[in-house]
Amino acid sequence: MRSAYSVETVRNAERELMARLPEGALMQRAAAGLAAACADLLGRVYGSRVVLLVGSGDNGGDALYAGARLARRGAGVTAVLLAPERAHAAGLAALRRAGGRIAAAGRGEALVENADLVLDGIVGIGGKGGLRPDAVPLAAAAGRSRGAVVAVDLPSGVDADTGEVHGVAVRADLTVTFGTHKPGLLIDPAREYAGSVRLVDIGLELPAEPELEALQHLDAARLLPVPRAESDKYRRGVVGIAAGSARYPGAAVLAVAGALRGGAGAVRYVGPAGDAVIARFPETLVSDQGPKHAGRVQAWVVGPGAGDDAGTVAEVLAADVPVLIDADGLRLADAEVVRGRRAPTLMTPHAGEAAALLGVDRAEVEGGRLAAVRELARRYGATVLLKGSTTLVADSGGGAVRVNPTGTGWLATAGSGDVLSGLGGSLLAAGLSAVDAGSVGAYLHGLAGRLAADGAPVGAHDVAGAVPEAWRNVVG
Repeated sequence: MRSAYSVETVRNAERELMARLPEGALMQRAAAGLAAACADLLGRVYGSRVVLLVGSGDNGGDALYAGARLARRGAGVTAVLLAPERAHAAGLAALRRAGGRIAAAGRGEALVENADLVLDGIVGIGGKGGLRPDAVPLAAAAGRSRGAVVAVDLPSGVDADTGEVHGVAVRADLTVTFGTHKPGLLIDPAREYAGSVRLVDIGLELPAEPELEALQHLDAARLLPVPRAESDKYRRGVVGIAAGSARYPGAAVLAVAGALRGGAGAVRYVGPAGDAVIARFPETLVSDQGPKHAGRVQAWVVGPGAGDDAGTVAEVLAADVPVLIDADGLRLADAEVVRGRRAPTLMTPHAGEAAALLGVDRAEVEGGRLAAVRELARRYGATVLLKGSTTLVADSGGGAVRVNPTGTGWLATAGSGDVLSGLGGSLLAAGLSAVDAGSVGAYLHGLAGRLAADGAPVGAHDVAGAVPEAWRNVVG
């Protein structure tokens, strides 16, 4: 499991460690890892042109010490100081001793544009509210540079705790972060600015529960349901799908497609698209008598393509089994009923649906995804999976928010969310908790999207068809 911790937690851990180490030792550890990453990126250090963008904080010190290490290996290193009177004195002295040079901020843009490597040490993880005006031209020049841009701990101008970006920020090709990941490195829009991320262990002792966590293959494999020798289709779980309408029968077909590949032993479909479902998936158990009379299920999925069928949504929410609510179901579900449910509820909105539920603009959700998913979970007393470029899963009881590391832009296609709903509902029926069903479902769905697309456009049915390959990829 990859973890991320808040700035406050990291700062506390740094203070505790520094109290046990010689003065400056922790910064030297960070600088050594930073210089090694820069050298790997450059390939040939000797004769390369390196420009340091140095602010007044510890990030500037890290950059200066790393620059000194590169200068001793033959790089031509120039530091552009944004606040010369507040630059890290010991780091500045180390750079000068190694043969590095200091340039006035006014010359910085030209130097940056012609560098082989630009090291962004303008603002550290404590920066809030975006870049100051004097740093904006340098950040813009870094974007035009022909060389690689490496961020120290976090790209300057992004919020470490929330992933929000206010105004101009440095876009890095590589971010070298120290001790642990920060939430902003894993959540869009800030994640887009981080490039590849390299973690340098500097010996921090961190709490057991992080702010954010991201599944990896071993974590997903551990959570996936595996049938035993004595299993039958009912012991493996039965998922009910209440989806589709005369106008949107395809939503039902795609939700069933995802459910059939999600680990449950059987899928029951209830709704007006039964003929379309049976034509495509004859193994589905179809009923037109409504959810109450569909037979035993261990979980329900309700909402994809449901139109205005509020009665079916209410009937499903009254069931004492886990329920996944998606698409039209999110609009039709009574918030008080959702809050009052005893069984788990998993809501799966995209940014537009989340904005409608919260009564805010879509841009506010997309710019502050972490705050939005937490607020939805709190407001509805449910687990919420917020879909998008960074899919997040938050539980109403608090705890670490799960961030999904898989996926591809090709998943932004009609019906893709219906497949995810069926997949997540099937995992609920197979016995996973709402948080695990949401995060494992998103993980498999994202991986299936990558496998199906392979760099080319795909349809949602292709994504559903690739789920078994993604499953094998995870457990193999």
